[in-house]
Amino acid sequence: MKATEAKLLDFLKKSPQFVIPIYQRTYSWTKKECRQLWEDIVRCGSSDKITVHFVGSIVYVESGLSQVTHQSPLLVIDGQQRLTTVSLLLAALAKAVAEDEPFDGFSQRKIKNYYLLNPEESGERHFKLLLSQTDKASLTAIVNEGDLPQHHSLRIAENYEWFEKWIAEDNVELSTLCKGLAKLVVVDIALTRDQDNPQLIFESMNSTGKELSQADLIRNFILMGLEPDFQTRLYEQFWRPMELEFGQEAYGTHFDGFMRYYLTVKTGELPNINAVYDAFKEHSQSSRTNASDDKSHIESLVREIRDYARHFCAMALGSEPDADLKLAFHDLRELKVDVAYPFLLELYHDYKTDSLTKTDLLASVRLVEAYVFRRAICAIPTNSMNKTFATFTKALKKDRYFESIQAHLLGLPSYRRFPTDDEFHRDLQIRDLYNFRSRSYWLRRLENHGRQERAMVDEYTIEHILPQNENLSSKWREALGLDWQRVQKTWLHTLGNLTLTAYNSDYSDRAFDEKRDMPDTPEKGLKQSPLNLNLGLGMLQTWDETAIKTRAGKLADLAVSVWLAPVLPRDILDVYRPKADAVTEYTIDDHPHLLAESLRPVFEAFRKEVLALDPCVREEFLKLWVAYKAESNFVDIVPQAKRLRLTLNLRFADVNDPKGLCEDVTGRGRWGSGDVQIGLSKLEDLPYVIGLVRQSLELQLGNGRDA
Repeated sequence: MKATEAKLLDFLKKSPQFVIPIYQRTYSWTKKECRQLWEDIVRCGSSDKITVHFVGSIVYVESGLSQVTHQSPLLVIDGQQRLTTVSLLLAALAKAVAEDEPFDGFSQRKIKNYYLLNPEESGERHFKLLLSQTDKASLTAIVNEGDLPQHHSLRIAENYEWFEKWIAEDNVELSTLCKGLAKLVVVDIALTRDQDNPQLIFESMNSTGKELSQADLIRNFILMGLEPDFQTRLYEQFWRPMELEFGQEAYGTHFDGFMRYYLTVKTGELPNINAVYDAFKEHSQSSRTNASDDKSHIESLVREIRDYARHFCAMALGSEPDADLKLAFHDLRELKVDVAYPFLLELYHDYKTDSLTKTDLLASVRLVEAYVFRRAICAIPTNSMNKTFATFTKALKKDRYFESIQAHLLGLPSYRRFPTDDEFHRDLQIRDLYNFRSRSYWLRRLENHGRQERAMVDEYTIEHILPQNENLSSKWREALGLDWQRVQKTWLHTLGNLTLTAYNSDYSDRAFDEKRDMPDTPEKGLKQSPLNLNLGLGMLQTWDETAIKTRAGKLADLAVSVWLAPVLPRDILDVYRPKADAVTEYTIDDHPHLLAESLRPVFEAFRKEVLALDPCVREEFLKLWVAYKAESNFVDIVPQAKRLRLTLNLRFADVNDPKGLCEDVTGRGRWGSGDVQIGLSKLEDLPYVIGLVRQSLELQLGNGRDA
């Protein structure tokens, strides 16, 4: 590797051509990065005291052997974003200077022929910078001052327009821009193909400029070291179709997430959002069964990623062709249940390979929807859902596919439970649903349940039948009774008082009978409403607490059948239940140290605090220690003469222990589960120790690491 400092414009001028390899990400700088570069250039051009401005490195390798008569293009490993952005600015500047030369060397002809074009070459060799795919056609069109292609690069077009706008409106002298551009300096890093490892260098350079996405790193890892023909075939046959299916915007916002869910399907572990690339490299190595056939392995891996990407686009980006599944996936997206995608990816893959019927896939998606919505209504914390869906497929019995899904949902423990009909029915009536994040979702689902022709709910707005105005009219106060303030506060945003209407502004704070009949325009009244949600309102004479509660009960009855719970006969469910642990007969009396006068108050205070951490926590006395469990032990107590010796079930590296009181017992023989040990002997230490115990519990509940 050879690195030298060079002025960027001199570097462009002497170089034959820069080519962005197909495995590189597309151009991704936004207005923010372009504006920063613009301001740096203006600042340099405006001050004689600034002699140079460093803008980063350009790392490249020659694509082949150069000859006296022909220099090979330079394959850019790092620096595409800077090269492209400067080229766009130069193109805009060339157009602006026209026939003038505001600074020596910066006429339109010189800008183009020195920095943007190879004037004596033709075809693709005519251009100094060749990007990949859509970016290439868009940049060459701009440099040639031609029309953009129909499916042009959004980033290329937008940033070029920004530079045109700033040149025209920023009151910056063109000579200032020219001077600033002339002061830009890069580090010119040339790699030797047979001595340097482009992939390792590429990774090390990913600390400047706009940070690469995890998907960018993965694509480069797969394709960078391959033979050019094989590389091109894999990209064009598998990777490029994925980019097109996602689309330019969604590829940038969703592809990292997709790769995370794909890896969860393949490994059973949900990687940290910032460690997807590392997890993929590990998966790639571990999945290689025959080291001598790397090409076959790589092609199989890329093909599989392409297949799962199609599944993801169908579910998450609305490309599903089947109308029933498309609607179900749309409903799920409205709930923003991204954590369910690992589980659903496997189901959808089995559906596409005929291992799961459409009927069972649709029912499964609706069960996931009901599970998530019911838990939200019942205010059950969501921190365990990552773990629930990441490990769900381990419970599947694919010869009894849907049955095993139902059984697993019914068997989830308390903090991960599927809320019962009674629990859901009760909480739905009293929950604030107006400020619920997916309020249009639940209203649409209730309205369209059982309809042959779907109502376009987006055309309607939410109506509070009992108005939100704290200064209610005398008619409303009379209808609600002396306790009208309590009634309004209690029921205002709840299920029974909310509906849909196209005439929200007409209703305003009118009395109920006016909203119902709208004497001047009866077709606008609730009585004439075509919506199912308003059925029965035209028959009521008044709207009070009783009416609200009655309507809430009826709508909750409907909701139970919209968001169905799984149902299995007891004998079938019993087959799926884990075998119960052998019942122990040990009690506190079997632990004399816990009965000692000095230690008993400490233990009683500890157990009270631990059992209060979560309703799912259970206490179990064993022969030699006491266990506290959610699904499994998260803290164990070994009673000793002068202290409680606690073992926390987490890795020592994961514990946050500012006081440094924990001991690493990894690999040491001990009673209890876990690698972290701490003693408790004094009540004043209890709050700190409970904080450590909570870390172990939250890790088990799924909230201990980045989700």
